[in-house]
Amino acid sequence: MSEASNPNYEFQRIIVAVGASLMIMKFIAYFATHSMSVLTDALESIVNVVAGGIGLYALHLSAQPADRSHPFGHGKVEVISASIEGSMISVAGLIILFESFMRLLSPEEVRNIDIGLLLVLFAAAVNYALGRSAVRRGRQTRSIALESSGKHLCADTYSSIGITIGLLAVLATQKMGYQFLWLDPLVAMLFGAIIVLTGCRVVKKAVDDIMEKADRGVLDQIVRCLDDHRSEDWIDIHSLRVIKFGSKMHVEMHTTLPFDMTVEQEEIQKRKLHEAVASLYGESVELIMMPEPCKEFSCIHCSRECASRRAKFVGRMNWTIDSLSQDHQHALRNMVVIDINGDK
Repeated sequence: MSEASNPNYEFQRIIVAVGASLMIMKFIAYFATHSMSVLTDALESIVNVVAGGIGLYALHLSAQPADRSHPFGHGKVEVISASIEGSMISVAGLIILFESFMRLLSPEEVRNIDIGLLLVLFAAAVNYALGRSAVRRGRQTRSIALESSGKHLCADTYSSIGITIGLLAVLATQKMGYQFLWLDPLVAMLFGAIIVLTGCRVVKKAVDDIMEKADRGVLDQIVRCLDDHRSEDWIDIHSLRVIKFGSKMHVEMHTTLPFDMTVEQEEIQKRKLHEAVASLYGESVELIMMPEPCKEFSCIHCSRECASRRAKFVGRMNWTIDSLSQDHQHALRNMVVIDINGDK
């Protein structure tokens, strides 16, 4: 898939373009007000634009098809992009904290607050709408780069709202004839700390993806999907693994099938498993099924008519995340099975 046909790439282009426009607007607001709070918002916008550009390149690269050097595709670059973006968010927050502290030591009067309020509020509304859309689209398409960009925009929105509250407080005190010059940098420090925490969360999620931390939400969806599409030939499933490569998903599982199945019949079951998972996530899923023959202890969970049956059918296995994730067939191998002739 080329970037031109990738909707995530096109959406990220919009984020970068809008971010650059809002950055200019916020710097205009700063020069009009000389507010430290507004300056922190403007400085964060620089990070927004740079990080957005990194995310744009990551989405461009992740859209490239697999090749000999990258047999699983280029989707992991989105994780690298997210980690860089999270780091930049945290650094921006630290810079804001430092600059706010310095302004707290040497406070200045805030001017033209009404103009600053209008510009900051408009930027906050645009950022929030764009950010929520990016997070929603990123989760739907499993694009961590787009989701991180959306979270970045939402963090910018929250800081803008806080800055607006601070400016309103400064304006109110000025109307009453007071000059609480420390109030503006104090609000900026508060939201600088929030920005640092947001960046740390983005980095943590990226590190989890690099370390291939199991996503129990995804695993739960797959387990329920397999159970809904369950075939009587799927006696058991174990060693379920899910690895994400950008928007692509690699699913691997070992499946216990009747021992007398031919290779052709096993291939049919693999196709059924793929169709079941694809009904949930679309054709971006790559599924590898490792067939295993049933054992004697499998009979009590197999409803299929079989001339070699050794025990009566008792009931199907209850599939859960823990049971499908275990590394062996199923925990029943050590159980005593009653033979259909009454022998143990």
